Amino acid sequence: MTDIIRKLCECHGPSGSEGAVRDLVRREVEASGVLKRKGCHVDVDALGNLVVLLKGTGGGKRVMLAAHMDEIGIVVSHVDAKGFLRFSNIGGIRPLNLSGGRVRFADGTVGVIGLEKLDEPGKVPGLERFYLDVGAADKASVKVKVGDTAGFFRPFEEVGSRLVSKAMDDRVGCAVLLQVLRDLPATTPHDVHAVFTVQEEVGLRGATTSGYGVDPEVAIAIDVTGTGDTPECFPMAMDLGRGPAIKVRDGGMLAHVGVKDWLVRTAESAGIPYQLEVLESGTTDGRAIQTSRAGVPTGCVSVPTRYIHTPSEMVDPVDVKNCARLIVAALSGPISIG
Repeated sequence: MTDIIRKLCECHGPSGSEGAVRDLVRREVEASGVLKRKGCHVDVDALGNLVVLLKGTGGGKRVMLAAHMDEIGIVVSHVDAKGFLRFSNIGGIRPLNLSGGRVRFADGTVGVIGLEKLDEPGKVPGLERFYLDVGAADKASVKVKVGDTAGFFRPFEEVGSRLVSKAMDDRVGCAVLLQVLRDLPATTPHDVHAVFTVQEEVGLRGATTSGYGVDPEVAIAIDVTGTGDTPECFPMAMDLGRGPAIKVRDGGMLAHVGVKDWLVRTAESAGIPYQLEVLESGTTDGRAIQTSRAGVPTGCVSVPTRYIHTPSEMVDPVDVKNCARLIVAALSGPISIG
């Protein structure tokens, strides 16, 4: 799966600008051959979510799987006379991660993030103290304009046994979902709606509309979660390499107990290592789907990830593969959530 994770992570796709990611995902879906199955098809809805329907044999449930295509980034808010740019955030940007970093725009323009001289160097500055240097001599030579978006720019790397890149959140979830589509047997009784959502980082917007449109009977979000295995970190019972995380709760939702227990039973029956996730802050598309229409029994399978919302997010590929294995195993037979 490393190759597709690399391709996905290297795509430009801040929230609201997911087109390149969507095109790549669609090509991968078409190349996989799953659309040749009877009744299967792919659509793009009004907000830009890519929805793949994998028809089951009948007698199962209408299932929604969701992974978001967007990443955090910046949007240009001003260009001064000397060609320096000011910017605002798209999603959860942390100022401590910015100075000296790079971003890349859809047209390939690269910018270096600079920081003004601070009156109080020991104090964390706000975004208004940062600027973007695109190497321009003056305003007239700046190619990008107000409203253009950029994502953080770092090469994808294999570091030891782990993978490091910007946008693992949540391109790694998209990779899991693509693998599930490839591996799910044609004998599954369930109609599986695999939704690659937009604008998660700015308020779960794609999941809000697609959850309403699909109207699932059960749903699973696929996303990343933090770890508690780095020096002096916030305590969390989550390690890289110890298996996918089955969510109990996060800052926005309590996972449906029946869905959580079903995933745990599946993991234990299939011999798949797993961890239970209690995340203090942050949430996923699962929250929006859970509260759609009259409510949907919803859970979440997460890929443990270090350094979330930085340009160097780290995952273990074994965890990624086991996430896909867990979801395929869960959907290969009857669903029992009480």
